[in-house]
Amino acid sequence: MFRAAAKGHELRFDTVGIIGGNEVFRDRETGSRWQQSSAAAIAGPLKGAHLTIYPFLLTTWGEWRKLHPATLVLKPLPGYAARLAAMNALLRQGIVGRAGPAPRGAFGHDDRLRPRDTIVGLEIAGEAKAYSVAALDAARVVNDRVGGEPLVIVHQPASDTTTAFVAEARGKRLRFRAADAAADRLMDLETRSTWDAYGACLAGRLKGMHLRRVILEPEFWFAWSEFHPRTELYAPRRSR
Repeated sequence: MFRAAAKGHELRFDTVGIIGGNEVFRDRETGSRWQQSSAAAIAGPLKGAHLTIYPFLLTTWGEWRKLHPATLVLKPLPGYAARLAAMNALLRQGIVGRAGPAPRGAFGHDDRLRPRDTIVGLEIAGEAKAYSVAALDAARVVNDRVGGEPLVIVHQPASDTTTAFVAEARGKRLRFRAADAAADRLMDLETRSTWDAYGACLAGRLKGMHLRRVILEPEFWFAWSEFHPRTELYAPRRSR
């Protein structure tokens, strides 16, 4: 999800194809073409510009309704629903299934994971790191550092929801562990306060505090590794 604006232009987009197994869209205002994974204009008057990622949450409808019971639901504009079948057929050229090789035309060949393994990635201060969803299913809560920032990544397997935050409150570095099997409650090791999976402290010395959110990007490994060629990959610590 991106802010639909660049260089003073408010933009509207349409999907136009796949390059490197990754979606390309075109803005109606200037005709520039944009690559999804890099959020960069790759051709046209706005070439070289970048869209800003907008904070979002990829989750299930059930989980979202628990968080926002009075939420509004987007209703497609007239005629849009009729285009979905054709649009989905185009996108499936790049994103069908988890098994097998990268789609035809994909550039990425980093074999640390299977091409179609799903990851969540982040980039801070020029440093990129990817976390495979399979590894997060097992770890649930990961304490890490990327780009000099202390982070906590939280994965709730029941809804496949992953969130990330700067692990600091009141100037103090915090480390976390899951407080239950679902990882919808956490405890920090420094104050033993209880937190939810969305960065809010519910009980304890830090009650009422909120961690600063970090935006995660869900991707297939072949796409993330292509557009982040120097990415680190999270490796779970082995038990001794």
